[in-house]
Amino acid sequence: MFTGIHTGTRRVAVAQAGLALIAALAGGAFGGIGVGLAALYGALVALTVSAVLVWRERQSMQHPEWDQHRLFKLFIRTGIERLILLVALLMAGLGVLKLEPLPLLLGLLLGQLGWLAAATSRNNK
Repeated sequence: MFTGIHTGTRRVAVAQAGLALIAALAGGAFGGIGVGLAALYGALVALTVSAVLVWRERQSMQHPEWDQHRLFKLFIRTGIERLILLVALLMAGLGVLKLEPLPLLLGLLLGQLGWLAAATSRNNK
C-alpha cells in the first residue's frame, strides 16, 4: 500500500548502507582487514538500529486508524528498542567478536552521518 512512499528514514537507511561500504573500504585501505571489518560492523550497527525505526514507521503507516496515544506509545517503545539493540550489538562487537573499539565506533559515527546525508539531500520528496 505504501511501497511508493520514500520516507526520510528510508532515505537514511539507504544512505547508511552506502556509508557502510565506504567505512569498510576506507578502514581496510588505511588499517588493514581487521580495521575494515570493525568499521563495517559499526556502520552496520547504525544501519540495523535505523532499520528498526523504518520497520516501526512502516507499521504505523499501515494503521491510519491508530490514535495519537497509541502512536506515542509506539514512539517510546521504538526508542527503547533501538537503545537496547544498539547496546547489545556494541557489546557483541566489542566483547564477543573482539573488534577494535576505535574503528568500530568510527564506523558507527560514519553510519550515523547517514542522517545528515539524507537531511541535506536535494531529492526530498
